[in-house]
Formats: sequence, structure tokens, C-alpha cells
Amino acid sequence: MNATLTRLAATPVRRHFLCAVIGLVVIVLALESLSTFRQSQLTSVAYLAIAAGGLTVLTGLSGQLSLGHGAFMAVGAYTAALMLRANDSGWSVPLVLLAAIVISAVVGVVVGVAAARLHGPYLAGATLALAVAVPGLALYFSDYLGGEQGLVVPAPEVPQLIDDMMFFVTGNELSGTKFVAYVSWILLVLVFFLLANVSSSRIGRRWRAVRDDEVAAELSGIDLGRARILAFVVSAACAGAGGAVLAMSARIAAPSGFTLTLSLTLLSAVVIGGLGTLSGALIGALLLTYIPPVVTNLGLDLGLSSLQSAELAPLVTGIFTVLVILFAPLGLVGTYRKLRTTRKGMK
Repeated sequence: MNATLTRLAATPVRRHFLCAVIGLVVIVLALESLSTFRQSQLTSVAYLAIAAGGLTVLTGLSGQLSLGHGAFMAVGAYTAALMLRANDSGWSVPLVLLAAIVISAVVGVVVGVAAARLHGPYLAGATLALAVAVPGLALYFSDYLGGEQGLVVPAPEVPQLIDDMMFFVTGNELSGTKFVAYVSWILLVLVFFLLANVSSSRIGRRWRAVRDDEVAAELSGIDLGRARILAFVVSAACAGAGGAVLAMSARIAAPSGFTLTLSLTLLSAVVIGGLGTLSGALIGALLLTYIPPVVTNLGLDLGLSSLQSAELAPLVTGIFTVLVILFAPLGLVGTYRKLRTTRKGMK
């Protein structure tokens, strides 16, 4: 058994594929055993993790700090909203996701070209301006993008063939909420599989070289600008995919959903989980999705009012983030890996 597993995980691609298959099995077991509300919560985890996965590649591997990834999610969300309003068939969902990814990647090229010339706080400031400006486009083009009220996104119909297949496999019918949850988590597994392979490839090594020492990377023949732009494009495409899932889940694409808070939430997820680690992005998304409702419910149980309980949630989240930065500066996953490596070295 051990020999078989060793053979299956002999290369990075095989290891990542094995993890993806295991992940899909876990997803099916989880979604089939949870309530509709929990399924929608898991969808929130998925779209945050997809966008955070792209951001951790950008910041953790290539060393570019972005404070405006919520803007790319807005691009993906509005793309999905416009396409689903034209055709809400479940069979159109893959095309909707592909369009959101492509258009977000194109925007990423434009921003990446400018970002390749900026460093440190200048890049952070530019992306911060992007996060503030992009939601305002919905107000300027209100006739097409719905203005302040946004665009109502129709729920994609579950294809009968897929519904029949899932009933044959699980014995349960596929509701609209569960369908979107499956779409979000299958997309998450696919995105993480691709990002993991890219990170362990020659492209990933170039990004690390640029991050660690620009002069040495340039002397070794790496085109710094091209490497930075490619990282930005990949990250923007992931954010666009996450935004498309968000639109399908929330059933609306409005400027209020893509404020600076969303961009900072993505950055917090990356910092909490650990820069440069996909598992850290997933853990960060999980914590930032579940901490607020848990704290709010705890506040209500302690006798606080609804308003006080709601205000307590961001306070606790902020304190938790500060504590992670102070006591686990590499993030939860990064710190765990460092401790494990240290213990192995002591044996």
C-alpha cells in the first residue's frame, strides 16, 4: 500500500493530482451531509479561497503587494452577471466562468504592465486606487451595470442530466444552492491544482528568484517585467473566477459588494494562512468566513444586542489577525512548517 502511494506521488504533478482527487471525494461527502445554509457558507469559503490563492501566488511568490484584488473580483462578478442574465442555463456556467477568467486576465495585463514599473508602497497605492475606482464604474455606466442597486443575477438552472447523475451517485437531488456549491469547490480544486503545478514549475522558480533578488534574477537572464506581469495576470484571473462564483452565490453584483473591505479581507486571509501557501489561503478563507458568525452568535448568547454582536465580529477578527502577525509572522501554515522543519533538524 505504501509503495503504491509512493509511486502515485512520485512527482509534484502526481502528488497534486492525488490531492485533487481526495479533495473532490471530501467535497462530495461534505456537501451531501450539510444543510442548505452550510452549503452556502462553504461556497463563500470557496470563492474567497480562489481569489486568495491567486493573491498568495502574486504576493508570496513574486513579491508584489496588491491591495486591490477586490476590483478583479468585481470584473469577474459583473461579467458573470451580464452573461447569466442573457442565458441562465446551467450548461452555460463553464462558459460564464471562462469568460470571467479571460476578461479579468486581460484587465490584469493592463494593470500588470503598470505594476511592473512600480515597487513596494507605490504598487500598493496604485492597486488601492484601483480597488476604490473600479466599483465606481458601475455608477458611471448605470444603464448597463445597474448603478448603485447593481445587477440581479438569475440562479443557473441545474441541468437535468447532471441532476440525474448526482442522484444516481449520491441518492440526493441537486438543488440550486448545492449546484453552485459544487461548481465553486470543483473550480477551487481545479484552480489550486493548476496553481500548485505552476508554482513548482520553472515559472514558479522564476517568480521566487525575482522576489528574492532582482539583480541576481536579471543577471541570470530572467525578464523581470515579463515575470511580474505574468504573475499579475494569473492572480487577476483567479480573482475574476472567485468574483464570478460570488455573483452566482449572492445572486447580485453591486458596487457595495466590492469595496476596499473585500480587498483587505483577501489580504488578511493570505497573511493569516501564510504567504505563498495555497493551503494557507484556504485556511485563511475558512477562518474569515466562520469567525464573524461564530462571534456574532456568541455575543447574542452573552446578552449583547444584535448591533453590538455584529460590531464585535470585526473587532475579534482584527485582534486575531494582529495576534497571528505577532506570534506567527509566517502565517499559520508557514509557522507550522518552520516548526516541523526545526524539529526534524533536532532529531
